[in-house]
Amino acid sequence: MSATLSLPSLPRRALALCLCLLVGGGLGWYVLSGPAPSKNEVTRTVLIKPQTGAFDIARTLEEAQVIRSRLAFLAVAVARGTQRRLLAGEYEFAPGLGLLEVVRRLEQGKGFVHQVTIPEGFAARQIAELLQEKGLVDPDRFMGLLRDRRLLQQYGVDGQSLEGYLFPDTYRLVKGQREEAIIGLMTQRFTAIFGPAERARARELKMSIADVVTLASLIEREARADEERPLISAVFHNRLRLGMPLQSDPTVLYSLSRFSGKLTRANLQTPSPYNTYLHPGLPPGPIASPGRASVMAALYPASSRYLYFVSRNDGTHAFSNTLREHDAMVRRYQIGRAG
Repeated sequence: MSATLSLPSLPRRALALCLCLLVGGGLGWYVLSGPAPSKNEVTRTVLIKPQTGAFDIARTLEEAQVIRSRLAFLAVAVARGTQRRLLAGEYEFAPGLGLLEVVRRLEQGKGFVHQVTIPEGFAARQIAELLQEKGLVDPDRFMGLLRDRRLLQQYGVDGQSLEGYLFPDTYRLVKGQREEAIIGLMTQRFTAIFGPAERARARELKMSIADVVTLASLIEREARADEERPLISAVFHNRLRLGMPLQSDPTVLYSLSRFSGKLTRANLQTPSPYNTYLHPGLPPGPIASPGRASVMAALYPASSRYLYFVSRNDGTHAFSNTLREHDAMVRRYQIGRAG
């Protein structure tokens, strides 16, 4: 009789045990994975650097009071199979955010994206300073990598630096990206626009890719009006063909450290391999990052005999075939204006 009475009690005991486990587990889960305790209920910004492992990510989040327990974070990431796929970036976490949502954001890389526009005609140092202002690079490391032989070989650049190959465009960058990765994005963008057709055209002109980029950088720094780029290119091509010095002011400016103001005669005599008043031919390398329009102008100059141009001080230039015509334009637009 007692045996028959104990049988119905077993399912009830098992049910009670399961209920206790569920309640206890749920309570434990809430304690471990619930919103982080915080004296100040504020939004937290956390930077996760590249190559950071899941354990260190969990510790960073716990120290920032984004999560209550690093162990709970790791348990969720392992259970979801994403502990090796958490993405670096700069993240913003609102107060009271649940653990699962924190993990999901890191899985999906839902961090801050900084949209950065590199202007056409910026030199590498200007690009480094712009990225530094946004907290994205160490400018000295960035500049040092531009001369890294491994990177030069990787991107097929025949020269001493990646100056000129950091293509001006708008990029989506995140804090924590290594300088190599940012340089890679810009250089690969250049490779995309300088394709087989452009390479074939350079061969027709008997110019190397480095020659084209260097010439395009001069055009970029000289031109203001798009329609004048092929004309400025024609002047430089004509001078190169005749062995005349290019006499481009921007090459002198490039050789002067932190120069601001108006070029003087003394500046034009400053010894530098980049000074195209003193040295005929192209300078040793690009002086800035040219945009596509300047690259195309370097490859397809206008059909013109022009050998000179001078600024009209309104963003356009006066072009001349002879030195006499050019001197008259200089007196009209520069000397006359100065007087």
